[in-house]
Amino acid sequence: MTTVWVVVGLFAVVAGLAAGVLVRRGRAPSSDGDEPAAGRDARARQQRYEAERHGDQGDTWQRGRDSSG
Repeated sequence: MTTVWVVVGLFAVVAGLAAGVLVRRGRAPSSDGDEPAAGRDARARQQRYEAERHGDQGDTWQRGRDSSG
């Protein structure tokens, strides 16, 4: 019976440590509050792509409108 309690205790300790690691990894960095440079660059690149695509779609619509009228 002692072996069972030791195994259960070890399982509880390992599960607690795993939960602690997951909680720590899920927290936002608390150093200075700024997002990492890679995240900023990716977001800026995505917004630039979306703006260019929006402009291209507008140009395509205008060309189609001008040629049919």
